[in-house]
Amino acid sequence: MNKKELRRIIRERKRAMTPAEIESRSARLGELFLASDAYHKAETIYGYLPYNQEVRTVPMLQQALKDGKRVAVPKCYGDEMRFIYMDDLSLVEPGYAGIPEPIADGPLGDDPQALVLMPGMAFDREGHRIGYGGGFYDKFLAAEPGHPTLALCYEFQMMEHLETEEYDIPVDTVLWA
Repeated sequence: MNKKELRRIIRERKRAMTPAEIESRSARLGELFLASDAYHKAETIYGYLPYNQEVRTVPMLQQALKDGKRVAVPKCYGDEMRFIYMDDLSLVEPGYAGIPEPIADGPLGDDPQALVLMPGMAFDREGHRIGYGGGFYDKFLAAEPGHPTLALCYEFQMMEHLETEEYDIPVDTVLWA
């Protein structure tokens, strides 16, 4: 199955989820994330704000702030993605493709060891990932390769094996529920 077809199937499965299912799976993923070694080791979390039926990351990011971690979320400038530090995760507006982004343009994330949360459409146990097709995270990680990475997804997004391209950067850890 090609990437386009796989994205279509996953998108349909996500759209079929009820709001209650999204919330309960997101809560479970939040527990797994906050208990992970990657979270405990990180001083900074480069997260993302959920769009449509994505895992609800805001409670996780709010907990990170309460735990004294710095939190940054992405903002797109053309085909480049930068992380912007945030103390108040409500100060956002629709950005690239309608995805919530910080209103502010700074301060810019500057932690080369920040844990990067990776969104995506499909993953496998080796950490291979099929994203949404923009290549933003692969470009960011190619430019800043020292970051540990972690993906959160629903169990139906986990595949046996994904074919990837040479520029696709695998995720260190994938958590699913």
